[in-house]
Amino acid sequence: MNSFWDKYPQLQRELEDVKEIMKKNVKTNEKYIEKPLLDLIDSGGKMLRPAFLLLSSKFGKYEKDKHQNLAAIIEMLHMATLIHDDIIDESKLRRGQTTIQSRYGKDYAVYMGDYLFSKCFMMLSEDYSMENMRKISKAITHICMGEIRQYYFRFRSDVSLKRYLKIVSGKTASLFAMSFHIGAKESECDEKMSKALGKIGYNIGMAFQIIDDILDYTAEEETLGKSIKNDLKQGFFTLPLIFALLEDNKRLEILIEKEDVTDDDVIEIINIIRSSNGLTRAKKLAVRYTERAFSIIDSLPNCESKEIIYEITEKLLKREY
Repeated sequence: MNSFWDKYPQLQRELEDVKEIMKKNVKTNEKYIEKPLLDLIDSGGKMLRPAFLLLSSKFGKYEKDKHQNLAAIIEMLHMATLIHDDIIDESKLRRGQTTIQSRYGKDYAVYMGDYLFSKCFMMLSEDYSMENMRKISKAITHICMGEIRQYYFRFRSDVSLKRYLKIVSGKTASLFAMSFHIGAKESECDEKMSKALGKIGYNIGMAFQIIDDILDYTAEEETLGKSIKNDLKQGFFTLPLIFALLEDNKRLEILIEKEDVTDDDVIEIINIIRSSNGLTRAKKLAVRYTERAFSIIDSLPNCESKEIIYEITEKLLKREY
């Protein structure tokens, strides 16, 4: 289990249980299907979304088997989106390991992602309500819309802050929000509590993605565990770059609108962004979303889950990987 959770042994044990549920549900006699998925499950991801689901469920009537199964579904859904992300981004690394698309090919990876999606809905159909089926389907729609928007605006220097935030809201924040909200709803929390927890998840998700985008310009590849600076070569422009463009940097505009961005171009773009106010302004916005999350967390009933959510939110803002 990722060392991120060492301070919280009870939650860490619960996440280990969630991993075992995931492994059980991807097991098959077809080892060429099973092995890549087991490797991804064991690759050391933080499992934030299932952790937040479990924590939010403890504001109501927590049922171990029910909520751990739901947490496994959420993480498998996230894994499916990662597999497809890596195809689009042509990523060679994920969590320090070679990606499924890099190891087995893009066509194979498409089917593996689809297989995981189908597993999620099979698991949902066994124990959960139509309302939750609709919520998860809606979250997948938001994720896909976010990715489509991002792809549509590749290599365009006119991508706006508003457009970027809409992309992030769909592709990242929606699943964080749903993890919190569905955990609360399935533990019989009232609508006010469920909505408050969902808003916490949304703001954490927005801050999380912004920090991720900052790390693309500041972290070493070994620290981050995946291919960094890849967004630039793919024409995906994130917040530090968008803020740098607002400083009317003509050279930056010329570089990013090239569809054959070279390694030298990437180095120059990174240096321009590092010398601008782009990273500072992006961090300030991440702090703002985090403060919004803190404000809602403060209104929650006092309990251990509240304290852990607060500490994790703070830790995510300060992370370097």
